[in-house]
Amino acid sequence: MLKRETKIQGCFIIVPEVFYDFRGEYVETWQKNYYQHLLPENVEFVQDDFSVSRKGVLRGLHGDPQTWKLVQCPMGELLLGVLDVRDGSPTRGVWELFPLNEKNRWQVLIPAGCANGHLCLSDKCMFDYKQTTFYDQQKQFSYYYNSGGIIWPVPRWFLSGISERDANAPTWIP
Repeated sequence: MLKRETKIQGCFIIVPEVFYDFRGEYVETWQKNYYQHLLPENVEFVQDDFSVSRKGVLRGLHGDPQTWKLVQCPMGELLLGVLDVRDGSPTRGVWELFPLNEKNRWQVLIPAGCANGHLCLSDKCMFDYKQTTFYDQQKQFSYYYNSGGIIWPVPRWFLSGISERDANAPTWIP
């Protein structure tokens, strides 16, 4: 298992080992004892969720001040966008896009206080994530999908689905 730094402080790509044989492949996506040395102190996951989207659906940008997330794409292909909106962060205003798919098996650790969104690039994709807090809509923040200058590398016509909540979210400007 490899851990790669990104441009955003505290945000990491985790590349798990994939074991192949004649039957297919096997990937361990979470094991507390094994991952513990990769995570910051006191990061403990309490909830798992996933969403399934069709091609062109863009979800987010969402986040909250307390929740760390470990995200992956076990089915299909998506583009994950992470934007640092944390007050006092040395990388505040920095954003990065990560290609996640069923082939590279990358996972991304998103720090609390960062906003994230994802764009489905395949006919169907699954966005799977662990959280360190239980979901509480009252604590959530939402920003428009291109906040902070995020450039999604697809034409506007490609976007086939943005929720009313996301379409009406305010733009975050550093």
